[in-house]
Amino acid sequence: MKVAVIMGSKSDLPVMQDAIDILKGFDIETEVDIVSAHRTPEKLFDFSKNAHTRGISVIIAGAGGAAHLPGMVASMSPLPVIGVPVKSSNSIDGWDSVLSILQMPGGVPVATVALNGAKNAGILAAQIIGTSDKCVLDKIIFYKESLKEAVIKSSESL
Repeated sequence: MKVAVIMGSKSDLPVMQDAIDILKGFDIETEVDIVSAHRTPEKLFDFSKNAHTRGISVIIAGAGGAAHLPGMVASMSPLPVIGVPVKSSNSIDGWDSVLSILQMPGGVPVATVALNGAKNAGILAAQIIGTSDKCVLDKIIFYKESLKEAVIKSSESL
């Protein structure tokens, strides 16, 4: 199983790298690409309509500003899409991106994480894959346990 991590422009990579790192940490094959909803619509259509035929199981799409990428991908793909709103230089404190991804019409769902929340997008994608891959599920269980242990250690050090 493979996860595609796409973004509207290379400037989104520093945010989206968190998703890539998490997925690699769970040993999930990851495909990374730039697919602009506005500058490369033909590539967007081809990617969206064919991702499932290339072994992709989940798509994480990050976008800033108008942030049409996740919704457009979701409108054409049968796969689950996780949207990452990215606070970009042309953004209104990121709210335009959040609302563009969050406010999808009925029938075209996009799971949306917090502004610049690519790490959670990677974890959610891994959890989706973990529903049918026990090896990934075991790694998620271990990861969640390590989060708990870190809080306990922090508490003890107070």
